[in-house]
Amino acid sequence: MNRHRALAGLAAAVALLAGCAQGGTEAAGASAPASPATPSPASPTPAPAAPSPSPDTPTPAGTLLLADFGADTVTFVDPARGPLSSVRVGTAPYGLAVGADGRAWVATAEGVAVVDTVTRTRLALVPYRTATGPVTTGEYRGGGMGIALSPDGGRAYVGVNVPGGNGTLEVIDTKALKVTDTVPVGRRPFDVDVARDGSEVYATDHDSFDVTVVRADTLRPRRIEVAPYGTEGGLGSWLKPHYAAVRPSDGKLLLPFEGERLVVLDPRTGRSEIEPMTANTHQHGVTVTPDGTLLTVGTGPIDPATDRGPSLTVRSPDGTERVHPLDGPHEDVAVSGDGRTAYVTGGFTRDGSWDGLTVVDLTDGSTHRLAAGSRPLGIAVL
Repeated sequence: MNRHRALAGLAAAVALLAGCAQGGTEAAGASAPASPATPSPASPTPAPAAPSPSPDTPTPAGTLLLADFGADTVTFVDPARGPLSSVRVGTAPYGLAVGADGRAWVATAEGVAVVDTVTRTRLALVPYRTATGPVTTGEYRGGGMGIALSPDGGRAYVGVNVPGGNGTLEVIDTKALKVTDTVPVGRRPFDVDVARDGSEVYATDHDSFDVTVVRADTLRPRRIEVAPYGTEGGLGSWLKPHYAAVRPSDGKLLLPFEGERLVVLDPRTGRSEIEPMTANTHQHGVTVTPDGTLLTVGTGPIDPATDRGPSLTVRSPDGTERVHPLDGPHEDVAVSGDGRTAYVTGGFTRDGSWDGLTVVDLTDGSTHRLAAGSRPLGIAVL
């Protein structure tokens, strides 16, 4: 269907509203609209109590790390038994990245927190150089959003949201624990990714319909519009980029839209191709496995009368898709080391969030919910 034509009139009518929601609109710097049209999901079944590991006991491999957007913590989770412990990092943590040295870099409203995931302790909080206004919470809060590490671990790149304006990409020296450079990017940098060879950094700028490509050596930015439905509706449009993944085979960026279109963007030439998708639902978080399998989180319908509900799309490199229905909105996804299990966070940047994650068996499609964290967004498998 031509969603752009179908929604153009509705988007124009609500362009002054804010949000990124089921039955809502997406905009920057405004208050949130009413609750989503879909009912709130049932509460997850509590996991069996798991003993909290001693600070002297190293965190087991395979533990999940969640960024608790509804709190000021990250939560360590045994995927079989539930939460192990939480560590305070800073207000409203969003994205996180974990290095080979076991340190996690967590983008909060206050700064980038550095967490030793082995001992489960916060080591530092690196303040932003960009002025973002008062420290607040919620979808439009200022501060860090997407974050990624250079392949050698020497730099952390964090997309910083500036309410009401364009954002920045801040570059952190991970040894000196300080911001060394800032680069202008677009509005609300939801996601940050790095080329496999470390030569470029990509900020996915939600509210300006673009990806900012930044050369790692010169830090020179270059904007590429990514708007397969056009930009009509501006800040009030639903049809914007959210998250991207770097395809291992060729370094192209994969950006899903609405369970209908996958934009395959060559960041070096700025050219893109569009491939069909099948979930027909609003989409947010993505990840890609080493063999090129793309996993995409569907948050739910824009129009409940025509669109489908929340889901997880598993897309093979040949374009074949399996769509697993989910109960209620979700935000981001990570995959176990053996590639058999996906973990989908229930935080959601808009309304209808819940405190936990859905565990998806990728071999048979079965799912179960696990109570963990507080409105978790970012996730990593340790």
